Amino acid sequence: MDGRNLTQIEIDRRVFDLYDEYCHGGMDRRTFLSRAAAVTVGGLAMAQALLPRYVQAQTISFTDDRIKATYVTYPSPGGTSGTMRGYLVQPKGTGPFPVVLVIHENRGLNPYIEDVARRAATEGFLALAPDGLFPVGGYPGNDDDGRTLQAKLDQGKLRTDMVNSARFLKTHAMSTGKLGVTGFCWGGGTTNFLAATLGADMNAGVPFYGPAAETASVPNIKAPLLVQYAESDERINAMWPAYETALKANGVAYEMYIYPGTQHGFHNNSTPRYNEAQAKIAWDRTIAFFKKNLT
Repeated sequence: MDGRNLTQIEIDRRVFDLYDEYCHGGMDRRTFLSRAAAVTVGGLAMAQALLPRYVQAQTISFTDDRIKATYVTYPSPGGTSGTMRGYLVQPKGTGPFPVVLVIHENRGLNPYIEDVARRAATEGFLALAPDGLFPVGGYPGNDDDGRTLQAKLDQGKLRTDMVNSARFLKTHAMSTGKLGVTGFCWGGGTTNFLAATLGADMNAGVPFYGPAAETASVPNIKAPLLVQYAESDERINAMWPAYETALKANGVAYEMYIYPGTQHGFHNNSTPRYNEAQAKIAWDRTIAFFKKNLT
């Protein structure tokens, strides 16, 4: 079995479950591969197919003439080191532009998230993708080391770095002052957190398969939310009923979609968890939602 060419439907559900545990810190790479090999015939090839291939993730070249991308540093008081770096992508033109913060998964600013920022910029948004690992050397070039680094950080300070990133972007010289936030997995949970933390300073939020905001913080949410879930994502989806109850009780405007036939991480086009059709629908909804609320 050639793992390089496996599609989502050819991968055993049990291997997906192991990969989810591996991605969220429940085991190391060697254990993931060995346990997958023991689960089923061809399990090792299935596991290897799920590991990211970032050359596939680039849909917008960093030299695309519709955008201008640079790395910027900015103050982050109370964060991990007091300074942050992010990938800032400007649309063609002089602005000002509505702004979108793009928050990475639990492994730092990898090439997939940089590409998402470029995608947002081609739609007319000034996009910033902060690297939460910058204070400890930045994204290390692979997801295994990135997960390890991020897990070792003070999580409160890391979230403060994301709050400061949002405020830096909102007040940027090229910003209209209208701030949208989107994020994936850990970044989806952080999108919910920022909605509760920033209150009226945030104008729209699109969390992809992220943990819900703490119920006690929901009254602070003022931004409309577009909540995106995978169909097969029991751990995250179990949080939705209580979150929805709190959103309703506090009059928060929201839409929620569960995408059929998808796994956690279905928007990430660097592994077979990617579902091209559903990812396109989810991204089109994201852009439409931001255009409605930020422009």
